[in-house]
Amino acid sequence: MKNMRFIIVTGMSGAGKSAAMNALEDVGIYCMDNIPPVLIPKIAHLGGNGQDAEGIDRVALAIDARGLRQSTSNQDATKELMDTLTELDREKVNYQILFLDASNEELINRYKITRRPHPLMGKSDSLTRAINQERELLRLAKERADIVLDTTFLSASQLRSNIHEMFRSSDPDKDDFVVNCISFGFKFGVPADADLMFDVRCLPNPFYEEHLRSKTGLDREVQDYVLSSPKTEGFLMRLYDFVDYMIPLYRHDEQKSQLMIAIGCTGGKHRSVTIALKLSEHLKAKGLRVITSHRDIEKKKL
Repeated sequence: MKNMRFIIVTGMSGAGKSAAMNALEDVGIYCMDNIPPVLIPKIAHLGGNGQDAEGIDRVALAIDARGLRQSTSNQDATKELMDTLTELDREKVNYQILFLDASNEELINRYKITRRPHPLMGKSDSLTRAINQERELLRLAKERADIVLDTTFLSASQLRSNIHEMFRSSDPDKDDFVVNCISFGFKFGVPADADLMFDVRCLPNPFYEEHLRSKTGLDREVQDYVLSSPKTEGFLMRLYDFVDYMIPLYRHDEQKSQLMIAIGCTGGKHRSVTIALKLSEHLKAKGLRVITSHRDIEKKKL
Protein backbone atom coordinates (compact mmCIF):
# COMPACT_ATOMS: atom_id res chain seq x y z
CA MET A 1 0.00 0.00 0.00
CA LYS A 2 3.01 2.24 0.39
CA ASN A 3 3.69 2.36 -3.37
CA MET A 4 0.40 3.88 -4.48
CA ARG A 5 -0.51 7.42 -3.49
CA PHE A 6 -4.06 8.67 -3.03
CA ILE A 7 -5.39 12.20 -3.38
CA ILE A 8 -8.73 12.69 -1.66
CA VAL A 9 -10.50 15.59 -3.36
CA THR A 10 -13.34 17.15 -1.43
CA GLY A 11 -14.83 20.54 -0.67
CA MET A 12 -17.84 22.71 -1.24
CA SER A 13 -20.25 21.86 -4.05
CA GLY A 14 -19.71 24.44 -6.76
CA ALA A 15 -16.12 25.19 -5.72
CA GLY A 16 -14.64 23.34 -8.70
CA LYS A 17 -14.15 19.70 -7.73
CA SER A 18 -15.14 18.44 -11.17
CA ALA A 19 -12.73 20.84 -12.87
CA ALA A 20 -10.02 19.81 -10.41
CA MET A 21 -10.58 16.13 -11.15
CA ASN A 22 -10.36 16.82 -14.88
CA ALA A 23 -7.08 18.67 -14.31
CA LEU A 24 -5.72 15.80 -12.21
CA GLU A 25 -6.61 13.43 -15.02
CA ASP A 26 -4.70 15.72 -17.40
CA VAL A 27 -1.47 15.06 -15.50
CA GLY A 28 -1.91 11.29 -15.56
CA ILE A 29 -3.66 10.64 -12.26
CA TYR A 30 -6.35 7.96 -12.25
CA CYS A 31 -9.58 9.59 -11.06
CA MET A 32 -12.68 8.14 -9.40
CA ASP A 33 -15.63 10.43 -8.73
CA ASN A 34 -18.36 10.43 -6.06
CA ILE A 35 -16.81 7.80 -3.80
CA PRO A 36 -18.59 6.99 -0.50
CA PRO A 37 -16.02 7.33 2.29
CA VAL A 38 -16.57 3.77 3.49
CA LEU A 39 -15.21 2.45 0.17
CA ILE A 40 -11.93 4.36 0.28
CA PRO A 41 -10.03 1.87 2.48
CA LYS A 42 -11.20 -0.97 0.23
CA ILE A 43 -9.93 0.89 -2.83
CA ALA A 44 -6.65 1.51 -1.03
CA HIS A 45 -6.31 -2.22 -0.31
CA LEU A 46 -6.99 -3.05 -3.95
CA GLY A 47 -4.21 -0.67 -4.91
CA GLY A 48 -1.77 -2.22 -2.48
CA ASN A 49 0.43 -3.56 -5.27
CA GLY A 50 1.18 -0.04 -6.43
CA GLN A 51 2.49 0.11 -9.96
CA ASP A 52 1.52 -3.50 -10.62
CA ALA A 53 -1.97 -2.14 -11.21
CA GLU A 54 -1.38 -1.41 -14.88
CA GLY A 55 1.20 1.28 -14.11
CA ILE A 56 -1.12 3.34 -11.91
CA ASP A 57 0.85 5.00 -9.13
CA ARG A 58 -1.52 7.83 -8.12
CA VAL A 59 -5.29 7.79 -7.68
CA ALA A 60 -7.60 10.74 -7.01
CA LEU A 61 -10.84 10.00 -5.15
CA ALA A 62 -13.55 12.67 -5.11
CA ILE A 63 -15.86 12.89 -2.09
CA ASP A 64 -18.69 15.40 -1.91
CA ALA A 65 -22.11 15.90 -0.40
CA ARG A 66 -23.59 13.32 -2.77
CA GLY A 67 -21.54 10.61 -1.09
CA LEU A 68 -22.40 11.84 2.41
CA ARG A 69 -26.04 12.84 2.17
CA GLN A 70 -27.38 9.30 2.68
CA SER A 71 -26.39 9.46 6.35
CA THR A 72 -29.16 10.16 8.81
CA SER A 73 -27.48 13.29 10.14
CA ASN A 74 -24.52 15.60 9.60
CA GLN A 75 -22.90 14.10 12.68
CA ASP A 76 -23.16 10.56 11.27
CA ALA A 77 -21.77 11.63 7.90
CA THR A 78 -18.87 13.51 9.47
CA LYS A 79 -18.05 10.56 11.74
CA GLU A 80 -18.07 8.22 8.76
CA LEU A 81 -15.54 10.39 6.94
CA MET A 82 -13.32 10.86 10.00
CA ASP A 83 -13.40 7.13 10.74
CA THR A 84 -12.31 6.48 7.18
CA LEU A 85 -9.34 8.82 7.53
CA THR A 86 -8.41 7.20 10.83
CA GLU A 87 -8.42 3.79 9.18
CA LEU A 88 -6.21 5.07 6.36
CA ASP A 89 -3.77 6.43 8.94
CA ARG A 90 -3.79 3.15 10.83
CA GLU A 91 -3.09 1.21 7.64
CA LYS A 92 -0.32 3.69 6.73
CA VAL A 93 -1.95 4.56 3.42
CA ASN A 94 -0.07 7.31 1.58
CA TYR A 95 -2.70 9.99 1.00
CA GLN A 96 -3.29 13.71 1.08
CA ILE A 97 -6.46 15.77 1.11
CA LEU A 98 -7.19 18.57 -1.36
CA PHE A 99 -10.08 20.75 -0.19
CA LEU A 100 -11.72 23.15 -2.64
CA ASP A 101 -13.52 26.13 -1.16
CA ALA A 102 -15.18 29.37 -2.23
CA SER A 103 -17.12 32.14 -0.52
CA ASN A 104 -20.84 31.63 0.06
CA GLU A 105 -21.60 34.60 -2.19
CA GLU A 106 -19.60 33.12 -5.06
CA LEU A 107 -21.15 29.66 -4.61
CA ILE A 108 -24.65 31.18 -4.72
CA ASN A 109 -23.74 33.11 -7.86
CA ARG A 110 -22.40 29.98 -9.56
CA TYR A 111 -25.56 28.02 -8.78
CA LYS A 112 -27.67 30.86 -10.13
CA ILE A 113 -25.68 30.83 -13.36
CA THR A 114 -25.76 27.05 -13.87
CA ARG A 115 -29.31 26.63 -12.45
CA ARG A 116 -28.31 23.26 -11.07
CA PRO A 117 -29.70 22.12 -7.70
CA HIS A 118 -27.40 21.93 -4.72
CA PRO A 119 -26.97 18.28 -3.60
CA LEU A 120 -28.35 19.11 -0.13
CA MET A 121 -31.40 21.04 -1.30
CA GLY A 122 -33.56 18.06 -0.34
CA LYS A 123 -32.55 18.59 3.29
CA SER A 124 -32.70 22.40 3.27
CA ASP A 125 -35.39 24.86 2.25
CA SER A 126 -33.01 27.39 0.66
CA LEU A 127 -29.72 27.45 -1.21
CA THR A 128 -28.06 29.51 1.52
CA ARG A 129 -29.04 27.00 4.19
CA ALA A 130 -27.87 24.11 2.00
CA ILE A 131 -24.46 25.75 1.56
CA ASN A 132 -24.15 26.44 5.29
CA GLN A 133 -25.19 22.86 6.07
CA GLU A 134 -22.58 21.49 3.71
CA ARG A 135 -19.91 23.80 5.14
CA GLU A 136 -20.58 22.39 8.60
CA LEU A 137 -20.69 18.86 7.20
CA LEU A 138 -17.20 19.29 5.74
CA ARG A 139 -15.69 21.45 8.50
CA LEU A 140 -13.53 18.69 9.97
CA ALA A 141 -12.45 17.55 6.51
CA LYS A 142 -11.23 21.07 5.79
CA GLU A 143 -9.33 21.10 9.08
CA ARG A 144 -7.66 17.82 8.11
CA ALA A 145 -6.84 18.98 4.57
CA ASP A 146 -3.23 19.15 3.43
CA ILE A 147 -4.08 21.71 0.76
CA VAL A 148 -6.97 24.18 0.84
CA LEU A 149 -7.54 25.93 -2.48
CA ASP A 150 -9.90 28.90 -2.52
CA THR A 151 -11.41 29.24 -6.00
CA THR A 152 -13.50 32.35 -5.33
CA PHE A 153 -11.48 34.52 -7.68
CA LEU A 154 -10.07 31.80 -9.94
CA SER A 155 -11.22 31.31 -13.51
CA ALA A 156 -11.57 27.77 -14.84
CA SER A 157 -8.23 28.07 -16.64
CA GLN A 158 -6.51 29.42 -13.53
CA LEU A 159 -7.87 26.54 -11.45
CA ARG A 160 -6.67 24.04 -14.03
CA SER A 161 -3.24 25.70 -14.13
CA ASN A 162 -2.93 25.62 -10.34
CA ILE A 163 -3.87 21.94 -10.18
CA HIS A 164 -1.36 21.15 -12.92
CA GLU A 165 1.31 23.06 -11.00
CA MET A 166 0.61 21.22 -7.76
CA PHE A 167 0.35 17.68 -9.13
CA ARG A 168 2.23 17.68 -12.43
CA SER A 169 4.87 15.16 -11.30
CA SER A 170 4.11 11.46 -11.78
CA ASP A 171 7.16 10.43 -9.76
CA PRO A 172 5.86 8.74 -6.58
CA ASP A 173 9.15 9.45 -4.80
CA LYS A 174 8.63 13.21 -4.96
CA ASP A 175 6.56 14.96 -2.35
CA ASP A 176 3.73 17.35 -3.15
CA PHE A 177 4.97 20.40 -1.26
CA VAL A 178 3.30 23.55 -2.59
CA VAL A 179 3.87 27.20 -1.79
CA ASN A 180 0.79 29.40 -2.10
CA CYS A 181 1.72 33.06 -2.60
CA ILE A 182 -1.34 35.24 -2.04
CA SER A 183 -1.65 39.01 -2.24
CA PHE A 184 -4.26 40.80 -0.17
CA GLY A 185 -5.40 44.20 1.09
CA PHE A 186 -5.23 44.95 4.82
CA LYS A 187 -8.43 46.99 4.55
CA PHE A 188 -10.29 43.77 3.69
CA GLY A 189 -8.79 41.74 6.54
CA VAL A 190 -5.80 39.43 6.76
CA PRO A 191 -5.84 35.80 5.51
CA ALA A 192 -6.54 33.71 8.58
CA ASP A 193 -4.65 30.66 7.29
CA ALA A 194 -1.38 32.38 6.32
CA ASP A 195 1.83 30.78 7.62
CA LEU A 196 4.00 33.79 6.81
CA MET A 197 2.74 37.33 6.30
CA PHE A 198 4.60 40.36 4.98
CA ASP A 199 3.46 43.98 5.01
CA VAL A 200 4.59 45.95 1.92
CA ARG A 201 2.75 49.18 2.71
CA CYS A 202 6.18 50.73 3.26
CA LEU A 203 6.95 50.52 -0.47
CA PRO A 204 6.14 53.28 -3.01
CA ASN A 205 2.40 53.34 -3.70
CA PRO A 206 1.24 53.55 -7.34
CA PHE A 207 -2.21 54.55 -6.09
CA TYR A 208 -0.98 58.14 -5.79
CA GLU A 209 0.03 58.23 -9.44
CA GLU A 210 -3.14 59.09 -11.37
CA HIS A 211 -2.12 57.20 -14.52
CA LEU A 212 -1.48 54.04 -12.47
CA ARG A 213 -4.40 54.19 -10.04
CA SER A 214 -6.82 52.17 -12.19
CA LYS A 215 -4.19 49.57 -13.09
CA THR A 216 -3.01 46.62 -11.00
CA GLY A 217 0.20 44.81 -10.17
CA LEU A 218 -0.47 42.58 -13.15
CA ASP A 219 0.33 45.55 -15.42
CA ARG A 220 3.94 46.18 -16.42
CA GLU A 221 3.72 49.93 -15.66
CA VAL A 222 2.75 49.27 -12.05
CA GLN A 223 5.43 46.62 -11.63
CA ASP A 224 8.09 48.95 -13.04
CA TYR A 225 7.01 51.72 -10.66
CA VAL A 226 7.16 49.50 -7.57
CA LEU A 227 10.33 47.63 -8.53
CA SER A 228 12.30 50.72 -9.55
CA SER A 229 12.60 51.88 -5.95
CA PRO A 230 15.79 51.05 -3.98
CA LYS A 231 13.47 50.31 -1.03
CA THR A 232 11.82 47.54 -3.03
CA GLU A 233 15.16 46.16 -4.17
CA GLY A 234 16.37 45.93 -0.56
CA PHE A 235 13.08 44.45 0.60
CA LEU A 236 13.07 41.72 -2.05
CA MET A 237 16.67 40.77 -1.33
CA ARG A 238 15.88 40.25 2.35
CA LEU A 239 12.51 38.61 1.61
CA TYR A 240 14.13 36.03 -0.66
CA ASP A 241 16.81 35.24 1.92
CA PHE A 242 14.28 34.84 4.73
CA VAL A 243 11.83 32.70 2.75
CA ASP A 244 14.64 30.52 1.38
CA TYR A 245 15.75 29.87 4.96
CA MET A 246 12.25 29.18 6.30
CA ILE A 247 10.90 26.88 3.59
CA PRO A 248 13.12 23.86 4.45
CA LEU A 249 12.13 24.25 8.10
CA TYR A 250 8.43 24.11 7.26
CA ARG A 251 8.87 21.48 4.56
CA HIS A 252 11.12 18.99 6.34
CA ASP A 253 11.07 19.78 10.06
CA GLU A 254 7.34 20.54 10.29
CA GLN A 255 6.39 18.13 7.48
CA LYS A 256 4.01 20.65 5.94
CA SER A 257 2.71 19.91 2.46
CA GLN A 258 1.48 23.46 1.86
CA LEU A 259 2.96 26.80 2.91
CA MET A 260 0.88 29.94 2.51
CA ILE A 261 2.82 33.19 2.19
CA ALA A 262 0.62 36.29 2.30
CA ILE A 263 1.79 39.65 0.95
CA GLY A 264 -0.33 42.62 2.00
CA CYS A 265 -0.64 46.26 1.05
CA THR A 266 -3.46 48.70 1.70
CA GLY A 267 -5.93 47.65 -0.99
CA GLY A 268 -4.38 44.46 -2.37
CA LYS A 269 -4.22 45.84 -5.88
CA HIS A 270 -0.76 47.24 -6.64
CA ARG A 271 2.23 46.62 -4.35
CA SER A 272 1.18 43.30 -2.85
CA VAL A 273 0.35 41.87 -6.28
CA THR A 274 3.72 42.93 -7.66
CA ILE A 275 5.69 41.47 -4.74
CA ALA A 276 3.67 38.24 -4.72
CA LEU A 277 4.47 37.78 -8.41
CA LYS A 278 8.18 38.42 -7.86
CA LEU A 279 8.32 36.01 -4.93
CA SER A 280 6.51 33.37 -6.99
CA GLU A 281 9.04 33.78 -9.80
CA HIS A 282 11.90 33.41 -7.32
CA LEU A 283 10.48 30.25 -5.77
CA LYS A 284 9.67 28.66 -9.14
CA ALA A 285 13.29 29.30 -10.18
CA LYS A 286 14.26 27.27 -7.09
CA GLY A 287 12.26 24.34 -8.47
CA LEU A 288 9.33 24.66 -6.08
CA ARG A 289 5.68 24.25 -7.00
CA VAL A 290 3.98 27.59 -6.56
CA ILE A 291 0.40 28.77 -6.95
CA THR A 292 -0.21 32.49 -7.04
CA SER A 293 -3.50 34.18 -6.25
CA HIS A 294 -4.64 37.75 -5.69
CA ARG A 295 -7.48 37.78 -3.19
CA ASP A 296 -8.53 41.43 -3.37
CA ILE A 297 -7.37 42.60 -6.79
CA GLU A 298 -10.93 43.05 -8.06
CA LYS A 299 -12.45 44.46 -4.88
CA LYS A 300 -13.69 48.01 -4.75
CA LYS A 301 -12.65 50.59 -2.22
CA LEU A 302 -14.55 50.38 1.07
